[in-house]
Amino acid sequence: MSQDERQAHGGAQAVAAAQRHGVQALFTLSGGHIFPVYDGAVRADPPMPIVDVRHEQTAVFAAEAMSRLTRTPGFAVLTAGPGVTNGVSAVTTAQFNGSPLVVLAGRAPDGRWGSGSLQELDHPPLLAPVTKRAWTVHLPGQVGTATDEAFALASSRHRGPVFLDASLEALYGTGSLAGAETQPPATGASGRDGADGPAMRHQPDPDSITAIARLLADASRPVLILGSDVWLDGAEHAARSAAEELRLPVIANGQGRGILPAGHPLLVTRARSVALGEADLVLVAGTPLDFRLGYGSFGGKNGTPPARVVHLADSPELIATHCQLAGSAAGELAAIFSGLADAAGNGTADSAAWTQDWLPRLQAISKQATADDTALLASSANPVHPLRIYGELASLLADDAVIIGDGGDFVSYAGKYVEPQQPGGWLDPGPYGCLGTGLGYAIAARLARPTAQVVLLLGDGAAGFSLMDADTLVRHGLPVVMVCGNNGIWGLEKHPMQALYGYDVAADLQPGCRYDQVVTALGGGGELVTDPADIGPALRRAFDSGIPYLVNVVTDPSDAYPRSTTGV
Repeated sequence: MSQDERQAHGGAQAVAAAQRHGVQALFTLSGGHIFPVYDGAVRADPPMPIVDVRHEQTAVFAAEAMSRLTRTPGFAVLTAGPGVTNGVSAVTTAQFNGSPLVVLAGRAPDGRWGSGSLQELDHPPLLAPVTKRAWTVHLPGQVGTATDEAFALASSRHRGPVFLDASLEALYGTGSLAGAETQPPATGASGRDGADGPAMRHQPDPDSITAIARLLADASRPVLILGSDVWLDGAEHAARSAAEELRLPVIANGQGRGILPAGHPLLVTRARSVALGEADLVLVAGTPLDFRLGYGSFGGKNGTPPARVVHLADSPELIATHCQLAGSAAGELAAIFSGLADAAGNGTADSAAWTQDWLPRLQAISKQATADDTALLASSANPVHPLRIYGELASLLADDAVIIGDGGDFVSYAGKYVEPQQPGGWLDPGPYGCLGTGLGYAIAARLARPTAQVVLLLGDGAAGFSLMDADTLVRHGLPVVMVCGNNGIWGLEKHPMQALYGYDVAADLQPGCRYDQVVTALGGGGELVTDPADIGPALRRAFDSGIPYLVNVVTDPSDAYPRSTTGV
């Protein structure tokens, strides 16, 4: 019997399909409904690594981070009922981030459906609103084909999570292990088109690019914003080339960070307020015009008129409709950047108006902002100012470090003061703002980048969501440096509530809580730091330890990050 005719249970079919799509590991928490998937992973050639965690949200967060770091789809396998519902916030995070992800779940048996089987729940209606498609496979011979379809759909523009559950009969029953040809996926429960279609479908409209080039030619104060989809769409090199050829001031957002490395002369993120407040043309690439970007309202500050706005996205449905746009283009972002450079460049960028005044001004503001930070980054204040932590950390980070943020004010400081040197070196929860991503992201980062530094920055509030998965790091031998900014409060809530009402409730945590001892008890390492002079030595011990290690720094609860938006 040939391999294509070989019979296998549904779990083996699913694993074979995942491997055809480049999946490197599956993330899970054990459950009887999904045993065949584990068996398929163990018996696969080569075997697929199984990373078992302590909460299903961590499994999905890890799979999502794997997809964001490797740009191949992530794979989470969840048991039925509570296994699925525990993962919903993480699936939603993937949906907001446009992360290619397949969640395969077990399901109560069809033969007992309606009789009250253990964990009997119809999952797809719950998942349909937060996925590209959610459906059930009932027959064992269909699991491989359905899983192929799920991965193809997750990877097609615009990328996102796909949910598939399989009845007990489908996963435990047998069918052909044949590698089904991947077909264009059908429209899913969410109503989104999932087919990639012809290659030309993703080529941007040349006329749209020409129109944007004309807007750029008329501009005096342009700004280019690079968002996460620039990285996820594989357009980081084209984006950097276009920015450099056109001499455009750049602000980085999300995983757009690192496309222009820290210190690049065109990177003016530290002049963000002036750049976005006084620009006359803002080109936003690979990120939505949401609360992080003032809902697409730029300019109008210091006597300047409102800016014209151009939105660039990898798929037409992502182009903003809630604000007025002067131009837009949708399709392969690399092609958009290359086309714009060709249409607007022609060797004239150095003589463009903005290179004579606007760009030098933003560069000077950025340089001054960096100089103004020096005192706080070296602050000897006690309680510790959060910036002292980043002042110490910056000198220890390698160029290929993966920096992960999971928290409120503490991580907001990181977003402002920690600038990656390479693309693909930054992970945060993204616009959904779901805390608890950190340990899952760190697990994936260590697997995806086995030789790189992996640093997880945790607020103490965020630590409460997932710190138990330090056990997963220990069991799987995944060394990660964790730094907890421990101010003993929910800072994002305490300070605003005091400003609104003159008091606060439900905003205090345990002062000086020993999160480091949690990690130590789970088999890792850690220490408490209360003196700013001890931060640097503690971080060096963490990097040298070769184990999961948490540096728990007690910080000043009176310090509030100077936030410009509440997200409302």
